[in-house]
Order: sequence, then structure tokens, then C-alpha cells
Amino acid sequence: MYFRAWTALIGDMGYALSRLEIDPDYSDGESSPIGDDNDSQQSSSQNELDHEVAQLTKLRSAPHDRLKRVLPRREEVSISPVKMLAGREGNYSGRSRFSSADRCHILNKYLPVKGPSIVDQLTTRAYVSQFSKDGSLFVAAFQGSHIKVYNAETGWKLHKNIVAESLRWTVTDTSISPDNRFLIYATMSPIVNIVNIGSAATESHANVTEIHEGLEFSADDEGGYSFGIFSVKFSSDGRELVAGSSDDSVYVYDIEANKLSLRIQAHTSDVNSVCFADESSNLIYSGSDDNLCKVWDRRSSRSKGKPVGILTGHLEGITFLDTRNDGRYFISNGKDQTIKLWDIRKMSSNAPRAPGFRNYEWDYRWMDYPQRARDLKHPLDQSVATYKGHSVLRTLIRCYFSPEYSTGQRYIYTGSHDSCVYVYDLVTGARVARLVHHKSTVRDCSWHPYYPMLVSSSFDGDIAKWEFPGNGENPTPANNSRPRRRYFD
Repeated sequence: MYFRAWTALIGDMGYALSRLEIDPDYSDGESSPIGDDNDSQQSSSQNELDHEVAQLTKLRSAPHDRLKRVLPRREEVSISPVKMLAGREGNYSGRSRFSSADRCHILNKYLPVKGPSIVDQLTTRAYVSQFSKDGSLFVAAFQGSHIKVYNAETGWKLHKNIVAESLRWTVTDTSISPDNRFLIYATMSPIVNIVNIGSAATESHANVTEIHEGLEFSADDEGGYSFGIFSVKFSSDGRELVAGSSDDSVYVYDIEANKLSLRIQAHTSDVNSVCFADESSNLIYSGSDDNLCKVWDRRSSRSKGKPVGILTGHLEGITFLDTRNDGRYFISNGKDQTIKLWDIRKMSSNAPRAPGFRNYEWDYRWMDYPQRARDLKHPLDQSVATYKGHSVLRTLIRCYFSPEYSTGQRYIYTGSHDSCVYVYDLVTGARVARLVHHKSTVRDCSWHPYYPMLVSSSFDGDIAKWEFPGNGENPTPANNSRPRRRYFD
């Protein structure tokens, strides 16, 4: 519904879209942060990025050259939607339609920063919030055994209420299969459970109302060795899972064969995040508390023991990875309070030996990051760019590229321990939005793949929906009067 409605909106030249041009928060060339009127600090760790990925990003979100020209020999960098629509109707580009880059140029002006409206409120911490690949479903996972799946196309009606099996501490991760038929969830256990979310029943209590099949990730010869799984994801074809665990390993599970197909002793500490690099699922990225990102190629005979490359730059452990889905670039969130952008062509075959630079004691689970460490830089940093301003404390906070369809992956967004959601411009490094609502740590957030909508989840129990104004819906006001739990981290 959202995809069709928004496609129709940008496809038709009409007053509704033209009217949005007068919104002062989104004027051309706007560079101040959005979302907090009392916060004027511009968080940026770099000048404009001078790298191939910056050029690729600009090409994905820049209008056609002929649409830029307002006078002979004069170009405008940012073109208003009204001028873009007029240029399309006048066939200035010679195509009689918008290209994907033209579309992204328009939609990049309408960021999901207004609101929020409340999707749901629970009295337990929310750990996971994710849209399905097509944006029709949204899953939120909570510490108190509950996983809720909402239908984002029917007014956020509850699609599935899952009560988890064999819960240890919390639901650490979930993933929806590409065809929206199945959901997997992981806890601090070597068993990943799979649930049929395409069934008719709304209630799914593990092995009571429905079967939650357990996929065993520990090998038969390990004698019941126990470990936890921090990260798990479906492959693009839905046939495999990749997982990262507390036993320093990366696992690949073959769903069709119903067996573990690969285990890599990948790091020297917890593997907090893993992902397939692209649609082929041959490359795997992993990030660990040993401060390293590693690249694994399943086609290589070395893949069982040695990575094809190592990327160094974080000063502390890595909490999350997200791929640009091109087999070349990815981002990582780190406990050194930074997001780093990586190009795997810069990777080394071995971890470089760096001189000792940490002369302080610190634990992110209960301490603030030392002030003296904030300006430190790894002497052998291989990253392409670094983004600062958010806070990565207490939990494995996640970061992502913005959607390709609507933004050309122009932005990077992340949760934060300071209860906000941050949005950075990938090219300039500037913070373009800071979303303020929650009362506790925002661990996860998810941008709709097609529509200007972002949903954040927090340790305060709120699932909050941010949108660009004008979607025709009446927002559900935040219920700030209800008793809130206090958290002492």
C-alpha cells in the first residue's frame, strides 16, 4: 500500500507535492540538524568524502544534467520538486519520465523525521525492530519473550504474537525470510528457532499453539557445549542462515538440508554481527569484540580457517555491521562511539601490528566512554570514512544504510544510548537529523524500504514511527502519562 501510494504521489504532477516545497525545515541546501529544536550542534567527523563510494552515491541521487540547468551555463545542485516535475513534463531529459536517481533526488528532501506516533508500548525492553524486505511486515522483539509482527499495510494490525521458546536473557536477533513466510529468532543459546508467520493463527506460543522448530548450531561432537547467538540473518534466497556467536565463531546453516554446513573459528572474541555481503551469499562480513572486521569467501579453500581480508580501524569492539549489498562496501558501529565506512579493496591479509594506544580501563556495559579517548585515532585505520555524534553504550546498538529505492543509500542512520536516532549524510559526514522521543537507549531502528517512514525501538518499551508529514493518517499520540520503568545501567 505504502509503495503504491508513494509511487503514485511522485509520479503525478500535482498540488500536494508542490505544496510541501514551502516547508522551511526542508529548504534546498538545508544543513542544520532536524528533530530537536534545542540542539544546534552539527556532528561531523570529516569534510566531504572524496572516494569512489561518494561518487556512486551522488550518481544514485542526483537529477539528470538537463534538469539541473535553469539558465545556459548555469546549474543548480539541488532542484526543487516543482522544477523537477516541470522538467519531466517538458521532457527536458528526453526520457519523458523520472530515472531512479531523479526519484531519489526528490525523496531525499522528505526524510522521516516528523512525529512520532506510537505503534506499541510494552513494559519491557525492545531489542529488535526490522521491516521485511518488501516493507509489508514489521517485527519487534522484546526482552520479555515477546516477538510481535505487525502488518504495515493494514494500519499496523498485529499479524503475529510470538512467545519465544528457550529464552535466555533476551531475544538477541530476528530475521524474516525474503518471501515473508518464516521468521527466525535467536537468544543466548546455540539453538535458533524458526516460526511460520504465514499461518492463519495470530497467537504463536512456542510448541503450545504452534511448533517453533529448533535449528541446532552446536556440532554433535561438542557434547552439548553452550554458547549464545548475537546475530542471525537469512540469505537472499532464503535457503541459508548466517550467524555470529559468543564462542568467537561464524556459522552457516543450510535450511533445506536442515544441518550446519559451515563453522569458522573467526575471531578471538565474541562475534557480535554478521551479514552476507551481497545477493550471491558467497562473501560474509563479520565484526567482533576483538575490534576487527573480517571478510570471508566461501568459495575459497581458506574460508574454514582464514579470512580473505581483515579491516582495522576501530579502537573498541564492533556492535553491528550493515552491507551496501554490492559486495564492496559496508558500515560498522563500534564501542569507540563511531560508525566506520569500509571498502573491502583496502583490506589486509593479516591484522596489522599496531603500537599500544589504550592506556585506560573501560567497560561499555556500565561506564561512560572516557573523554580522553574520544579524539584517539587508530594509527593504521583502513576505513574510508568515520561518523561521530551518537553514543554506543550498554548494548549492541545498530546502524544501517538508508534504502536504495528512496534515497540511493545517501544516508547512514543509527540508534544511540542517549535515547535518540541519528541520521548522517554519507558523503558530507554531516548529521542531518536527530530524532528525539524515547526515554532510554534506542538499540534498533528500521527505515521502510520504499516509503519515508522510520520505526525506532527502545529500552523504554516504545515502538515509535517517524514519517514525513502529509501521509493522510492521524498519528496516535505518545502516551507519556503511563508509568515508566527506570533503568540503572
